[in-house]
Amino acid sequence: MCAVRKCGYFQEKEKCQRHLQSNELQSLTACDSAVCWVSMGLTKQYLRYAASAVFGVIGSQKANIAFVTLRGGEKGRYVAVAACEHVFIWDVRKAEKVLILQGNKQEVTYLCPSPDGVHIAVGYEDGAVRIFSLLNGESNVSFSGHKSAVTVIKYDALGARLVTGSRDTDVIVWDVINECGLYRLKGHKDAITQALFLKDKNLLVTSSKDTFVKWWDLDTQHCFKTMVGHRSEVWGMVLLNQEGRLLTGSADSELRAWDIHYLQAGKEIGEPKVKKVKGLLDEDEEGEEGLDEEPEERILSCEKAGSILREARDRVVSMTTDAKAKVLACHGTDSVLEVFSVLPQEEVKKRMEKKLKKAKKKAKLQGGEEAVEPVVERKLGDEILRLASIKASAKIRWVDCLLSPNGEMKVALLLQNNTIETYTLKTTEKSPQANKTSRLTLSGHRADARTLAFSSDNIAILSASAETVKVWNRSTLQVIRTMACEYALCSLFVPGDRQIILGTKSGKIQIFDLASGRLLETTDAHSGEVWSISLSPDQRGIVTGGADKTVKFWDFELVKDLESGQNKRLTVKHTRTLQLDEDVLCVRYSPDQRLLAVSLLDCTVKIFYTDTLKFFLSLYGHKLPVLCLDISHDSTLIATGSADRNVKIWGLDFGDCHKSMFAHDDSVMFLQFVPKTHLFFTAGKDKKIKQWDADKFEHIQTLEGHHREVWCLSISPSGDYVVSSSHDKSLRLWERTREPIILEEEKEMEREAEFEESLAKGEDPVVPGETKGEAAPAGKKTIETVKAAERIMEALELYREESKKLEEHRAACEAAGKQLPPPKMNPLLMVFGNILPSRYVLEVIKKVKSSELEVSLLVLPFPYIPNLLSLFNQFIQDGLEVELVCRCLFFLLRVHFGQITSNQMLLPVIDSLKSNTISKVQEIRDVLGFNTAGLQFLQREIESKEDVMFFADATGRLDEKKRKRRKRERAILTIA
Repeated sequence: MCAVRKCGYFQEKEKCQRHLQSNELQSLTACDSAVCWVSMGLTKQYLRYAASAVFGVIGSQKANIAFVTLRGGEKGRYVAVAACEHVFIWDVRKAEKVLILQGNKQEVTYLCPSPDGVHIAVGYEDGAVRIFSLLNGESNVSFSGHKSAVTVIKYDALGARLVTGSRDTDVIVWDVINECGLYRLKGHKDAITQALFLKDKNLLVTSSKDTFVKWWDLDTQHCFKTMVGHRSEVWGMVLLNQEGRLLTGSADSELRAWDIHYLQAGKEIGEPKVKKVKGLLDEDEEGEEGLDEEPEERILSCEKAGSILREARDRVVSMTTDAKAKVLACHGTDSVLEVFSVLPQEEVKKRMEKKLKKAKKKAKLQGGEEAVEPVVERKLGDEILRLASIKASAKIRWVDCLLSPNGEMKVALLLQNNTIETYTLKTTEKSPQANKTSRLTLSGHRADARTLAFSSDNIAILSASAETVKVWNRSTLQVIRTMACEYALCSLFVPGDRQIILGTKSGKIQIFDLASGRLLETTDAHSGEVWSISLSPDQRGIVTGGADKTVKFWDFELVKDLESGQNKRLTVKHTRTLQLDEDVLCVRYSPDQRLLAVSLLDCTVKIFYTDTLKFFLSLYGHKLPVLCLDISHDSTLIATGSADRNVKIWGLDFGDCHKSMFAHDDSVMFLQFVPKTHLFFTAGKDKKIKQWDADKFEHIQTLEGHHREVWCLSISPSGDYVVSSSHDKSLRLWERTREPIILEEEKEMEREAEFEESLAKGEDPVVPGETKGEAAPAGKKTIETVKAAERIMEALELYREESKKLEEHRAACEAAGKQLPPPKMNPLLMVFGNILPSRYVLEVIKKVKSSELEVSLLVLPFPYIPNLLSLFNQFIQDGLEVELVCRCLFFLLRVHFGQITSNQMLLPVIDSLKSNTISKVQEIRDVLGFNTAGLQFLQREIESKEDVMFFADATGRLDEKKRKRRKRERAILTIA
């Protein structure tokens, strides 16, 4: 565009040159348009589009839903769901978004709140795990160990450890406090579906799609038991009865129960349990009971206790319990949630006593005095009771539940149609009914938005899907209007922005009034789908193209009828029809209204004169149908995007193809020029949006963010905003910034990104001395660990150079017999406050993330290790970061044990390290022990003064008090 607005011409080099020669322009800067001519060789300058917001998505189906507490608020009020790469915290009572946990690029795949409710762990598609604070929404801890998507995350009871499972079949245990990986457990052959810590034992149980359930001893980091009693994938797993029972869900309608017996030296701990037999709800399959890979039991044994039949016949999608495992919620691929109650042992005993009394009474009536003592067998159905079935409005994808002390159960459902529903259930009632308490639907479509449009003032955004059309405020991203419609395929704002027009799958044109939010008119336009709609440049009518091989012209009219009353309402009047030989996929007017471009199913684009509808040009060259096209503002260029993944730029004068460009890795779904420029955007099924220059035939930038196919986009009339819609149910807003794009730098950055990605994808370094077994190091090689290792090597090089300078300076002073001026210090040391070179090395090591420290040290070549060991000895002597230095020291000694022990030069260093490390670590242990004893003393003093127990679970005592009060009341009533 001309940098001087006086001439009114765009992209005219001569005009710009004339302004420069006449000194009308003192200095050329980037103008408000997307491209301007600058004086330095008259090269083009482009402005960058950046991601502004994600909206329209309530909850992504890829990750689960979880109840969270915010700032000590009411439990059951807030839920966390994934929204593409972000995490949204919704207030279900107000139906408002209260917090957004910002992600990077990868899609969220799993959520797990911490036991204290302050943090939430988030797993991503690339295998990374980040821990966010729910107080401020920031993430300070991140782990990178998996090579593919995280499928499960669980905290232990204290929240100090985290276990993650992934599609790469590995299970990794992380230390949350120390922010590092502990170990990787290998053994499964397919994606991990569940992982659970056992509270009192240092054990872990995992399930996988490989049909196995494995038990792991975390002390020795090995699998000591594999349960093979499933015929298909194990999709869900929960622990019940204070971890005395395991319940698994598979690909059939059975929930299998397994009794856990802990063993010690080959004998069971505690009283022997009564053997369970199958009951009315049970269905035992031949050959399943007692199946085990190892006949010799070591730590625990598992016996099948029966199974519960679900109402649904399909596979289990997810299973969950409340925190105390008193209720169980389970669902399949349908819209029904089944809720079960897990009775405590006291309640089960009472039920069994009642059954025994009934059996004795029945036996006495039947056999008289000589009746045989009846035996009542305990069944699984006596312990797990079916409470209720909750019917949701659509298929359920994920569930989470919460049980309050008064027996009220809160259930949150994430549905497959981008909806969240919450229910309450009174578990104390005999036949409880579920009550729907909230439904979040307003902030998104139930299906993909297939068409978008901007209003003429750049403020309103229209999006339409299979069931509703919504109008959004661009600045606040809030829904202004929601109106029910048919399956919409194309749309536009009527001039004046008071009405909108939709073209539907059934061949109708629907006109809506935005002020009243009602449907004004439905017109039968085509006998097939209305694939495209275009506003005439004179703004007096529209043209539509449909699957019935016709292009129809319509004029706007204002009419009066009974519905509109005194006011006139808008309607469209059919004026002309253009009959063609193939289905019409897209139609566009040229901005001068001289030509009409029509793309057909035969892979060609036909150009007609608008006034006479005579044929002008045929553009052929695409191998597959042209799905989208657009004409530039000056009516000189037409760009076409096809299912053959190519974009072709044609001249409208003679129909010659200027350039054919390979644009996307899949079909090009949408194409539109930026107003008043020769730049255009394309959207493809490869999840990307790209910007192109139609004059220089160059790719300018790629907008990445969507996680599924991009269906359509719309550019605001000012060109400052782009909005796009995708199969991931999200709408994304992109905003033009003032940052210029230099194409050479963009290409260089793309090459660097590809190189870094290939570097990180290389084989992980092998730890010397490590044998291939079930346990392995938790970390993995990433570009961050490689950069951290490079920074450590650079710091050691600087330390060597500075140490050499100081030695030379000392020798020169001794030779001269006087103090010479000190050598010039390295600028890096000056930045850190004139610190010593050794302290600079420590600062660099401290800045390496705790979770990446071991892998970064593993990459270091051995020639740097002697210097590091000498520095570590110095740091420990001075008492600097003893814990961190010892961690690095022990890791390096384990990794380079052979080379260190064979190096005689390192012998004095190792001896010194041995004595210094033992003494310093003992000092720290003494300080910790003293502080712990002091805190315990203070706790005892406060407890004795105020008669308050700290850190104790008070709920059990409260129940006991209630039980005693009820007994007293019952005794008083009996006496009365």
